[in-house]
Amino acid sequence: MAESHTYRVIVRGTFDALTDAARERLLAEVAEHEGIAGMRFGPEGSLAYDRTLKHFSMRYVIESDPADGDEMAGALAEERAEAYLNERGYTYGELRSTVTDMDTMKINRKPGR
Repeated sequence: MAESHTYRVIVRGTFDALTDAARERLLAEVAEHEGIAGMRFGPEGSLAYDRTLKHFSMRYVIESDPADGDEMAGALAEERAEAYLNERGYTYGELRSTVTDMDTMKINRKPGR
């Protein structure tokens, strides 16, 4: 059985040429996605944005073979983000991702703890 690593991926983008219907839907749900509420990591992802409807981020937990590296985890998260945004008719520009391998992340503990 192959080893699996857990990656936290933040996918960032910019809304682009949203339709009036998409803007209304996003603004109606902004309280659910604004601030800390939209910043949960999970396999299904969470969308965060504010009332300006300019920038957004999505946070994912991706399980992947460490041999595939951070690039694969980022690509998988971006595919999920694209599917989510496209299903809802939210138009956007280029996506970019930041990946953290939770299995290799070093935790600095304060002395005495």
